[in-house]
Amino acid sequence: MRFGRLDLNLLVALDALLTERSVSMAADRLCLSQSATSSALGRLREYFEDDLLVLKGRHMILTARAEELIDPVRTVLEQIRTTVAVAPPFDPATAERVIRIMASDYSTEVLLAGVIADLERDAPNIRFEIHPMHDSPIEAIERGYIDLLLTIDYAISADHPSQLLFEDDYVVVGSRDNPAMSVPMTRELYFELGHITARFGKARVPAFDDWFVRRQKQQRRIEVVAPTFLSLPGLIAGTNRVATMHRRMAEVFVRSLPLVMREIPFAIPPIRETIQWNIANNNDRALRWMVDQLLAAASACTPPERNVIPLHTGSAIDRSMIEAEYRMNHPQR
Repeated sequence: MRFGRLDLNLLVALDALLTERSVSMAADRLCLSQSATSSALGRLREYFEDDLLVLKGRHMILTARAEELIDPVRTVLEQIRTTVAVAPPFDPATAERVIRIMASDYSTEVLLAGVIADLERDAPNIRFEIHPMHDSPIEAIERGYIDLLLTIDYAISADHPSQLLFEDDYVVVGSRDNPAMSVPMTRELYFELGHITARFGKARVPAFDDWFVRRQKQQRRIEVVAPTFLSLPGLIAGTNRVATMHRRMAEVFVRSLPLVMREIPFAIPPIRETIQWNIANNNDRALRWMVDQLLAAASACTPPERNVIPLHTGSAIDRSMIEAEYRMNHPQR
């Protein structure tokens, strides 16, 4: 690398020469031959238009110009070492940073909101931008539009690092005065009812449960398509419609709204919420710290009781097949 006419690689050689005041000893320090070190000294003399080191008797001494360069050269190299070669320590209490996270409103509700609230105290100068899910989340990661992607493991890229955070499954949620919610939720009843579901982006990408249920031999009667997960409870209340909802989110709303939840009467695999970041940011200490905060919060949450019918024998194979089919239907962009 050059700055003007100076090859910056020569600064290391210059520092060694100014310190050792000997071509041979500087060569040993640099692990170079004496001829290569002499060549470097020649180029330095040409650049500074000064001899830098001159022979006096049996020893070499520094010229006045060389004496002037000792501290500035050492300072420059130390600055390069501390700012480039060695990553600065990350202190959340004093760090100033914007962290951009793409996440669904579901992920924000059940995990992200609580973590960000806690970090107001622990990391007061870190700011957050929450980006809504759209049609091309992997492209957003790769182009640097976002720092972290919080989504299901089926939707992440194998080209970038990721961390599994938690699992969740699904329940049927309906109004407390919905007659269908006062009797056992059978498969037949489930498919007879009117449903509300969420789809996202310009392409109206279905949520995982919506996509999965479409694979059943029977089809749901979708009567309302909502733009977000958080809009589902309000659209259900006071109606005879139901929604298939993440259990963690459903548990929040049945405590505060006149809603009840029932188990889904057929096998549906749980989702695995995962955080992903660009491989180029793998050593970004602020992002790795944020991932650790999310993982700690997810691990501290008590897993919900799961009564949903599990996948049948060979579930690992089934899950692999489901993932392959999902990725085929949702190509990453």
